[in-house]
Order: sequence, then C-alpha cells, then structure tokens
Amino acid sequence: MEKYILTIDQGTTSTRAILFDKNATIVFIAQEEVKCYYPKPGYVEQDAIEIWLSVLSVINQVLIKANLTFLNIATIGITNQRETTVVWDRHTGMPVAPAIVWQSRQSAALCHERVAYKNLIHQKTGLLINPYFSASKIRYILDHIPEGQARAERGELLFGTIDTWLIYKLTNETNHLTDVSNASRTMLFNIHDLAWDDELLNIFNLPHSMLPKVLSSSDDFGTTTFFNTPISITGVAGDQQAALFGQMCLKPGDAKNTYGTGCFMLMNIGNHVQLSENGLLTTVAWKIKDEVTYALEGSVFIGGAAVQWLRDELKLFKNASETEKAALEAKSHDNVYFVPAFVGLGTPYWDDQARGAIFGLTREVSHLELTRATLEAIAYQSRDVFDVMIKESAQDLKVLSVDGGASVNRYLMQFQADILNTSIRVPKIYETTSLGICYLAGLYTGFFPSVKAITKIHEYQTTYTPKMDEQERAKKYLGWQKAVKAVLTFSAKEEE
Repeated sequence: MEKYILTIDQGTTSTRAILFDKNATIVFIAQEEVKCYYPKPGYVEQDAIEIWLSVLSVINQVLIKANLTFLNIATIGITNQRETTVVWDRHTGMPVAPAIVWQSRQSAALCHERVAYKNLIHQKTGLLINPYFSASKIRYILDHIPEGQARAERGELLFGTIDTWLIYKLTNETNHLTDVSNASRTMLFNIHDLAWDDELLNIFNLPHSMLPKVLSSSDDFGTTTFFNTPISITGVAGDQQAALFGQMCLKPGDAKNTYGTGCFMLMNIGNHVQLSENGLLTTVAWKIKDEVTYALEGSVFIGGAAVQWLRDELKLFKNASETEKAALEAKSHDNVYFVPAFVGLGTPYWDDQARGAIFGLTREVSHLELTRATLEAIAYQSRDVFDVMIKESAQDLKVLSVDGGASVNRYLMQFQADILNTSIRVPKIYETTSLGICYLAGLYTGFFPSVKAITKIHEYQTTYTPKMDEQERAKKYLGWQKAVKAVLTFSAKEEE
C-alpha cells in the first residue's frame, strides 16, 4: 500500500492539508480560509473552534481528492502560525475566550507595565518584551474572563499555541504538548536550558500547570485517536522554523525569507545562542534527537496582509495575482511610499504604536502606483531586517532563499533582489513550510532515512539576480527610511 505524509499547515489566514510522497513531492492539497476578527483597532482574534473545524475539513477534503483513506497515511506533521494564544477549559475542552492572534496588540499595556524586565526576558528567551509573543496574551485572557486567575491556579485552564491546541483535539483531548520551536515564542521559555522558566512565569503571574510539555521538533507527539484509524504525529514546528528546515538552511549562515501574512527572515546560527543588540530575535529553530539548532529572526508584521487590504478593503482587484501586472503597468516616475504599519512595526523598530501611512501622493497616482508601492513596501521591510542580520551575523549573504505565497510574484521578487543587491532563490515547491514539517515528521519514522537523503531530493526552481544600479538602489531606500521615520512614535522619541 502506497504511504504518504499528511501535513497540516495552520496559518493566520488559511489552513492547508498536503499529502507528500516518498520524493517529498506534493500529491494533493486542500485549503480553507480562516476568518480573523477585529473587535477594536489593533485587536486581532480568531475562533479556536473554527480553526479546529477547518483542520478536520481540509483533512477530509485532501483524502477525498486523493481517493485515499487514513490507512494510506504514514504519519502526520503539524506546522502553525506561532504565538497565537488559546486558553481552554481542561474539563470541557472548550476555549474560554477568543484566540489572540500573534499580530494583535491588545496586550501592549501589560508589556509596558513589565518593561523593567526587558533585559532579563531578552537574556533568557532571546525575545524582546512585546505583545507579539504569547505570555502577555495569556495574562490578558486571564484578566478578562470570570475568575480567570483562580481557575488557572486551580489547574482548570490550559494554554497552548495552535500546535498544542490541534494536538490536544486530535488526540481526543489527551495530549497537552508542544515543541521547542513553538515554546521559544511564548516569552516563558528559557532557550539556554530548553525549559519553562519559573522567573518568567512569575513576571506574568502564570501557573506552571497551564503549560504543555515540551518535546523535540521531530518526536512522538501521540496518536490521533480522534479518527477511527490511529495515526502517529511525529513532527511539530512553528511555521517559520519549518520553512527554514524546508529550505534546507542547515548550515550557520544559511537564510530564508517567508512572504506570508507577515514576512519572516531567519538565519541558521548553529548550536549556540547568539543574542541580538539590534532588534533581531533569537529563537530555537528545531531540535532533532539531542541536537538543537538556533536562528536569528527578523519579523515584519504586515507583508501579504497589505495586499489583502488592497483587495478586501479598498476593492482594487479580485485576486492577489493581479498585483504583478498592475505593478508593471504603474508609472515609472512616481515616488509613492506605503508604510503598512497597521499593527505597529516589527524588526528593527519594535514600535507598537506606529500606524500605516502613504507618502508622495499626487493627483496622477492611481491604483496601479498604490499597488506597486504595496509590493515594494514588503521588499523594503525585508531590507530593514536583512541589513541588521548581516551586521549581527557578520555573514555575507549572497543568496537568500524565499518561499510563501508572494514569492510567486515576479515583480516583487525582482525588486527584492534589486533592493537587497542579493540573488533570490525560489524553491521548486512553494509550500516550504509544509515541506519542512514533512521532512521533520518523516525523519522520526524513517519515511526519510536521513537529512543527507533529503538534501539530495530538494530542488530549486528560479533565481532572481540584482539589476538595479547602486545609485538608484540607495535613492529608493533612503526614501523608504524617511517614510518610516515619519510614522515612528515612542521608540523614536526614546532614542532622541
């Protein structure tokens, strides 16, 4: 009987189920959109039950498309939007509040109250104190539900990022687990000793009983007793770490950039923690058996989400694929900059209060120029991260591997190569996040015999090389820096 690996990629805006064969080739794929809710400015929430139902739906869809049953599934891998926080009742298995999405700024005040601990938090977690991460989101939920703290202290409430929530539901509410890559994004996990940290828990007044057990990224996460046919779950990793592995960035200095709802650039830094002094994060990339790998990361909060805004709110086009043609048709002499700081700015600014703005508008600017400025904003934000990463790592990045939905946009990829003055490498399989978790799950079961065997079947499709001259590159990026400076708020004032 032919066997396949089933990957579940639960992202911010959609859930995907993909079947991979022995050659790590996509055989079938099913996708379903997931709704985000915006109850107040800066708030981003989801319904954890809707997420769970979307997972069941895409699993059923992909098996129906493939005309397969669960007997054909060798193992399952789960990769997920990170930091998004779910708190649920241990006895009922039901969420006690909406899931707070990683983008949400609603717990910013809780972080500001604890700013005195920023150095301690950075030293232990590699993160900056910010509402982006899970700790303040848990605290916010407990503060906004009846008897939240008391229920948590009585052991009635459980916390999980999306991977933990899905494992819990797939194992019939039995296994409360996560992996090191997701744990390292909570602001509660000590990345040096790879354990939950009591001092960090005390800062946010959170009981240890809420937290899942932490395993390696390629490990035994239990069996899917939810289905009639039990299937092992053997790979779990946060989406960006999974993409780093899926791009085969296995050596220190190897780097990738994922263009999704946000943009995330990660660089493999090997087996030792390296803390950033310029706004990068240090994160656990993965752990396989006893070997842990770390990464430096730069986070752009709004990437593809800016294109969605043009589509859904401004109604400029029906499909994101139309943006490439629009950008190519835009007037070449315009000087429009769009800073999509809808929920603040991430690396290297970390300004929660910054908000979006458009600069350089004239009467002749149309939807074409605004569309092009939006695509260029994604590339400019990635340049902000790229420059800091080169400075901190002392690496000369001549090639950047890319993936994610927007990596199919040829205008964006060429502009990214131009503004970075670096070659951009696109893999044969765009679903690199799912590919990475396929590799990790398959390594544990022997579906793939070794990492070396995986590198032999991994392929790249296209390379974009820089074509812009240095003078134009410098001029364009200077205009972007001026635009960003205009929207910065408290962080800029602190530096003055």
